Amino acid sequence: MSDQPAPADTAARQQLDPAAADAVRARAARTRADADRYATVLEDIAAHGLPAVEECTPWAELREAQLSRLAAQRPAVA
Repeated sequence: MSDQPAPADTAARQQLDPAAADAVRARAARTRADADRYATVLEDIAAHGLPAVEECTPWAELREAQLSRLAAQRPAVA
């Protein structure tokens, strides 16, 4: 991907309504923030090494916590 915007060929592009454009910008901002956090973690690992195993959360616990969060977001089906 490029940091450069695509050419402004408005004839070939379908314009978004303002609310949709705002939603896309918000998604881009969240994605950028996530990437920045990930890069910060990788830089910390590069500078200081991996954390001690005792300081880490097991994968199964992380998975179960995420599944619980996702289940709480879904409406219950009768």
